[in-house]
Amino acid sequence: MPAISPDRLGDRLRTDGDGLVVLDIRHEQAFEEWHVPGSRNVDVYDELTADPESAKDALAELPDDGQIVTVCAAGVVSQTATDVLREMGYDALTLTDGMNGWSRVHRHAEVSADIDGALVQVARPGKGCLSHVLVSDGEAAVFDPSHYLDEYEAVLDEYDAELVGVFDTHAHADHVSGAAELAARHDVPYYLHPKDALAIDATPIEDGQTVTVGSLDIEVIHTPGHSEGSVSFDVGGAALLTGDTLFHDSVGRVELGVEAGIEDSDIEQNAATLYESLQRLLARPDDALVLPAHDPGSPEPPVTATLGDVRERNADLGRDREDFVEALAADVPDHPPNFERVKRTNVGQESVPADELAELELGPNNCAAE
Repeated sequence: MPAISPDRLGDRLRTDGDGLVVLDIRHEQAFEEWHVPGSRNVDVYDELTADPESAKDALAELPDDGQIVTVCAAGVVSQTATDVLREMGYDALTLTDGMNGWSRVHRHAEVSADIDGALVQVARPGKGCLSHVLVSDGEAAVFDPSHYLDEYEAVLDEYDAELVGVFDTHAHADHVSGAAELAARHDVPYYLHPKDALAIDATPIEDGQTVTVGSLDIEVIHTPGHSEGSVSFDVGGAALLTGDTLFHDSVGRVELGVEAGIEDSDIEQNAATLYESLQRLLARPDDALVLPAHDPGSPEPPVTATLGDVRERNADLGRDREDFVEALAADVPDHPPNFERVKRTNVGQESVPADELAELELGPNNCAAE
């Protein structure tokens, strides 16, 4: 089967993507919700499943001077597209496992932070997720890991560091956390605020607490609003790991925990709480790096911005309290797919079999308020 792996496609898009056409053959709505950046949509899904020959007219308009990579949800119907295209004389390949495979891609790069150690950002472009690995004096801590643990093991090996703790900024709603499993694998603490550790065994962290990794102190800042247990981490005064509380261009949405049935608060109350949390973060030095747990695009690490830059470019931070609460409570974007089950899994109220995790997470993160 002529195919290309998701990792290889990611490498080519970063380096030698000229002339490469990523052809998404899914329905237009599915494409608009989530797709490989720069891809082209030709909605011939129904034709390819019913009568592949009938798709040729629409596909004939594709350029014939480069390579085409076909994409669907799981790499099945796109294989039919590849077969049809090759019959038509095109140089075509299928993206292995489709968008499901694209969701598994991880890349990492070191963040330029003024700390006594290294801070590595692990990006998952297919989900818009950002994790971080802190290394200092041979010790390491991992923040907001996905359940693809080999990606983090590779960073630990690369820096020859011993894992001493795993942290989640909150109970995520868009992907299943790998933090508890990674901590158990290394027999180290899994740190999560008690408000989000509803039925999961975690080492509690509290506002103002300090956890030391190597020679670096990590200060816990309780920043609820997106979730009741959301925290941010101040790393040596140089970087703020803000989870889903503060993004570079938006802020965390405030209704997911309520609608998942795990919070007793209401949306307006959460929005007001988030406003107060943001004021705490905005009191930090302007030169501190803001490192959120998500980026709405297809992040190429390192994705960074100083707090001063975020203050200027993030319109949500310029709202007064009343306008902020009204805007966040009224404008509710599309939910992350399966967010109720994902959220319940991350607080320990549901268990998802390993072979169902990839399908459960399939789709965009949608954790920003707008």
